[in-house]
Amino acid sequence: MRAIIQRVTKARVTVGEEEVSSIGRGICVLLGISVDDTQRDAEYMVRKILNLRLFEDENGRAWAKSVVERDLEVLCVSQFTLQCILKGNKPDFHSAMPAELAQPFYNSILESMRSAYKPELIKDGKFGAYMQVHIQNDGPVTIELTSPARPTDPKQFSKLEKQQLRKEKTCSKGPSESGREKGSLRPRADPSASSGAEDDVSSDREP
Repeated sequence: MRAIIQRVTKARVTVGEEEVSSIGRGICVLLGISVDDTQRDAEYMVRKILNLRLFEDENGRAWAKSVVERDLEVLCVSQFTLQCILKGNKPDFHSAMPAELAQPFYNSILESMRSAYKPELIKDGKFGAYMQVHIQNDGPVTIELTSPARPTDPKQFSKLEKQQLRKEKTCSKGPSESGREKGSLRPRADPSASSGAEDDVSSDREP
């Protein structure tokens, strides 16, 4: 599964002259489902889309808050062309999931987002329609996201999935919580020694 996620100040979807949906500040997600995608891919995408830190915090620090933490809106649009494979200069879409299977699968992704967040803040386009998507990109900020490839060995997949979940939980911890854990494992420092904390900028970086 592939997604293009854009941070927006506003976005809307129209079909002909009719406005289908619109949002204010938040993210617009263009989502392409492949013929090989499973429920695990859907779960991964929902988790990532809602937890990507694309927004500033209350102190203006960039890349600190997710759309959920900022209580912002999500506009999701199904886009099978993200599964394009070029044959010379001609796009081929055989790797995209057929519409009769993709529509219920896509709807289940929307329901998962609404269950994990606030239903009224999850908006949608019109599946299968010829849409015009009007996006006012904020930044611009555009993130490409692909669900991880699955190993053929189920045991290996389970191991990798657990590692990914542990990594995401570690990254999502607040600085105060992480600091308490690190402090509990370190010996008490000599108070007379200089820590050099004034020049340490590593706390601003991703773990």
